[in-house]
Amino acid sequence: MAFRICHNLGRPLIVPINLTKTPSRNCNFSVQNCSLGPNQSHKKWRQEFGVSTLTEESVKSVADTGKAYVHDFLDVYDRPVLVVVASKHFPGVHEPVENEKLCVFLVEKALAKLPAGKDEILGVFDLRGFGTGNADLKFLTFVFDVFYYYYPRRLGEVLFVDAPFIFKPFWQLAKPLIKSYASLVRFCSVDTIRKEYFTEETVPANFRD
Repeated sequence: MAFRICHNLGRPLIVPINLTKTPSRNCNFSVQNCSLGPNQSHKKWRQEFGVSTLTEESVKSVADTGKAYVHDFLDVYDRPVLVVVASKHFPGVHEPVENEKLCVFLVEKALAKLPAGKDEILGVFDLRGFGTGNADLKFLTFVFDVFYYYYPRRLGEVLFVDAPFIFKPFWQLAKPLIKSYASLVRFCSVDTIRKEYFTEETVPANFRD
């Protein structure tokens, strides 16, 4: 990923530019007009991406893979939970934009579950069974860019659960690209998920015994 530096009110604004050749789509991460304020840029992006048009039906084909979902219960800190099952993600199966639409739809769905007075969600990446065929640096960067640019201060913590050794070099490549959100990542075990983040009744099904 490359970056373009624009100057807005005297401060440099770094925005990502996609240099790869991909099919035309309604999502454009490059904020073309750097004179736009944060709120205007946010509205422009939501309109271009078509956030308001995303529905359960429109993302169904990707959601049915089980690669990601919003958990039915909050964690013990009253945060909605977005679960990603990395072993079910295969970059070549769906068009990148379809995965991106599912990502944004689930973020919106998780935020809609926020209790009064709460503003952060928990991201859980189940890395059991992760292999080279599941590695997708571009999509992982997209996920964190979405939070960084368009949902700031909404991601409270990210759990990487039972990461295999093969995930480590992938993480070293990804870490510089996800900016300050890398500090929110915690590597942990399934046991930690059960004991520290959920009760017996609320733990996600794929983390039960």
